[in-house]
Formats: sequence, C-alpha cells, structure tokens
Amino acid sequence: MRPRRVEEFTGQTHLLAPGKPLRRALESGQLHSMIFWGPPGTGKTTLARMLAESCQAHFIALSAVMAGVKDVRAAVEEAREVRAADGRGTVLFLDEVHRFNKSQQDAFLPYVEDGTLIFIGATTENPSFELNNALLSRARVYVLKSLTVEDIRRIIDTALADTERGLGDRHLSMDLKLREQLAVAADGDGRRALNLLEIASDLDDGGIIGESAVEDVVSGSVRRFDKGGDLFYDQISALHKSVRGSSPDGALYWMARMLDGGCDPLYIARRVVRMASEDIGNADPRGLDLALAAWEVLKRLGSPEGELALAQAVVYLAIAPKSNAMEVAYNEAMQDARDSGTRDVPLHLRNAPTRLMKGLGHGKDYRYAHDEVDAFAAGERYFPEDMPEKTYYHPVPRGLEIKIAEKLTDLRARNQAARKSKKTDK
Repeated sequence: MRPRRVEEFTGQTHLLAPGKPLRRALESGQLHSMIFWGPPGTGKTTLARMLAESCQAHFIALSAVMAGVKDVRAAVEEAREVRAADGRGTVLFLDEVHRFNKSQQDAFLPYVEDGTLIFIGATTENPSFELNNALLSRARVYVLKSLTVEDIRRIIDTALADTERGLGDRHLSMDLKLREQLAVAADGDGRRALNLLEIASDLDDGGIIGESAVEDVVSGSVRRFDKGGDLFYDQISALHKSVRGSSPDGALYWMARMLDGGCDPLYIARRVVRMASEDIGNADPRGLDLALAAWEVLKRLGSPEGELALAQAVVYLAIAPKSNAMEVAYNEAMQDARDSGTRDVPLHLRNAPTRLMKGLGHGKDYRYAHDEVDAFAAGERYFPEDMPEKTYYHPVPRGLEIKIAEKLTDLRARNQAARKSKKTDK
C-alpha cells in the first residue's frame, strides 16, 4: 500500500500541497539533502523513495539501527559506479539517523559536500539534539506531522477497496463506525493502521470485519510515548504549562496521557513537587505539602491507587494562586553568588565556638533577634560588608504573598528608620 505518486500520499499537506516546498522538489526533480523529522508511520521512507524517483536517481536505503560506517562507504562506492555507468545521481536514505553517533554522521559528510550523495535522513527524535551541526548545516529539516483520524480513515478505505495491493479482492465489509474506531486506535500512525486492519481482516466472519474482530485488535493498543524522547518532554512540558496556566482539566489530561503511555508515576510526582515550588511558591505553601504527600502516597500504595493522590495534587496546584517570585529570587541570588567572588562573611555573623575565634572578633556585636522587639533586629545588615544590599524576593499580589509583602514592607521600613536614626546619633 505504499503510495507511488504524490496524489496517493495521505497527510503532510503543509509540505505536499501545490506550491509547498516538497511538492516543488518532486515536480522539478531538483533535490537537496534533507532530514525528515516526525513520528512513526507518517511517510518518511515513502517520501524519500518518491523524491528519488522524481529525478530518476539511484536509491540506497540503510537503517542506522543495523548499518555502520562500512555500509556508508559501500554506498559511496555504489553511487560512484552508478554515476560512471549512466550519469545518475544517488539518494542515500538513512532511517533512524539519530542512532548514528557524531563520528558516524561525519563519515558521509564529504560525499554529501562533493555531490556524490544526496542525503535524506529520517528521525523520530529532535535533530537539534541528535544530529551534529555539520550535518544540519548541509540538510534542510522538514517536520512531518501525525496523521489525523480522517487521514487514517482514508488509508483504511483505500486498503479495503484496492484490489491490486490491498484487500479489495476479498470484498470485505466493514461498518463506518468500526473504521473510525480502528483509525483512532492507530494513533496517527499509518503503518499501524494497516497492520491492525490486516489482523482484523484475518478474523473476519463471512466477509464481514465485525465489532468483535476490531475489539480484539485494538484492545492492546497503547498511545505513543517514548519515555525519554521528544514526545516525553513535550508532554511533561504540556502538563507543567497547564498547571502554571491554572487549567486543572488540561493538567489532568496530560497527566493521564503520560500515565496511559507508560510513564513512571514517580517521575510525574517529582515534577509536580518542582511545580509547587516554581509556580506556586509562597502564594500557597500548602501546595508543596500536598505535592510531597501525593508522592508519599504513591510510594506507599503504588499504581493505580496512588495515582489519584497525584491527580489531587495536580488539580490543587492548577487552581492555587501562582507566584514565581521564589524562583526569580533564588536565580538572582545564585547569579550574584557566582559573579561576586568569595566575599568574606562579616565578623558579627561568624560563628564563634572557640576562645580564639571570639578573640578574633567572631560574633562580636551580633544582635540576637529573639531578644529584640518583635524578634527583629531593626537596622542589622546580613550581606558582606563590601556588597550593597539587594532585594531578590518580590512577592506577588496573590495568595499568601499579599500578607508576606505587607510584612516585608513593614520590616524594610523599620530597617530604614533604624539606620537613619543611627546616622543621626553619630
């Protein structure tokens, strides 16, 4: 069922519609090196074959899972022989190109540079992280998208009707509702759709692919989730941004997507604790308590019982007042610590556990806050002597930080008054 012409190709209209870049390359027969980045079953290999055929180029297909530098060198020799024999160029298609390490990727760069090979790579991983800059600078990246349910329905309809390459010669009947169910189960993967359809066709009942056959083949289907690749990080990013954006429903959806795909719930629990500090902070400190409690419940009860506590924490954080003031303050303080060198701790703030240290002035004139009015030593300094005082923490006008801001305003005013009074006394 692999498409032979662009008219048969399903999906990727953003690349293949009239006037779009790959459509122009197909129609002109003028190829350049390129990388196809997209999920499985979206047509990366098919597009590479169609592009090679459009310019009558010799086509060599390798998989980085099995191939090595030796295979690349053999492909180069084959390309040279083809050019010498009939003048044709060669397209080297490397599937799963991200499996090649940096030195392996470097192996074919000279032959791409001198025109011996037109390189087309396919990857499900982000090229920015998996491919070296030298290769990226010589190849254009095209992003392929998951097929829609409508796209896959079209593939299923074609496969059932095609008597030459599909199942049309078997004259199978399949209800439209069941075709839709199969298309949804394929989860954007055209190859998976055809595999499921083929299995279901083997379970047909007198030429009818019925509900029981479809239920059998889709019951074990799982949604795409790579447990460490781009899809993993995209989904945890979506979960985090849903919490930050105060969308409990969006947050629940992305958490459910990750759990359904096989993500370790303890990983989500760790990230939820991070969200509690990064996005809620002191606007509602209870958020951190609840996130930690959910983590503990998950460890005690395991899955799936503990996941309800995790969902509770996610929803609470999503509806809690938001503040990133703590993160901003921490980052600014850390930047100053890195940039300001090893400044001495003021003598009055130093520890003095021995007579020698006391003799050197450690702890001298330190004001014990609990002995002061309101347990606050107004006017005291807590920064290095050669460093101006900084204000890192700026509470936001939400949640508990409203009260914190009022308290800090009062304390800073008392500091200012005490220091002003001290100068007047001098």
